Amino acid sequence: MDYESYANACAFIGNSLLKPMSQTETVGLDPAFWSAFPHFDDPVILQAKEALIQWAKKASVLDEGQAIQGVSVEFTHLFVGPPSPAAPPWETVNREEGVTVGFGQPTFAMQGILRDMGLVVSNENNQYADHMGIELLTLSEMCRRVGAGQMDGEVVCAFMCEHPAAWVSTFHGKVHDAVPGGYYDHLLALAEALLLRAVGTRDNSSCA
Repeated sequence: MDYESYANACAFIGNSLLKPMSQTETVGLDPAFWSAFPHFDDPVILQAKEALIQWAKKASVLDEGQAIQGVSVEFTHLFVGPPSPAAPPWETVNREEGVTVGFGQPTFAMQGILRDMGLVVSNENNQYADHMGIELLTLSEMCRRVGAGQMDGEVVCAFMCEHPAAWVSTFHGKVHDAVPGGYYDHLLALAEALLLRAVGTRDNSSCA
């Protein structure tokens, strides 16, 4: 695997899920950005990437400010509310039945992983550690360390299996149901393709 490219891909999606487009990069509106986005010779990732290219082409006919506002409103509806997020972005809510508050065992597990890696979550919104954006940023840093020979690849694979890959499909489903065909529907389709490709679940192989 090209760990550097994979790390960059995960970092972009992770950051995009933590702040609305009005407060972060706007390159997601540019079809050229998605054209250059790596697909790792995977047809499912390529399909997700192509969908984002087409979405960006449609968005490019709008005034940039209008397009950014539209994506930012979508972000708020999906991940913030009010009254509550249409697609809660925390692992706890997506993996535990009947849970409506995003703080549970997965949160504690992620706090321990971040602590062991010497990482500190610093975000203005005080997000729980099991937020999909934070998990993807953690995965990104893990991949960078593997590429630098500072971490075992099996540790990274175990993390993916136990955390983001275990609930990305459920999360994406909620995003799709709430805003089908929206920016984040396509972005989560890409995240799902990246994660499931990496852990090999499409062909029933395992991380081990």
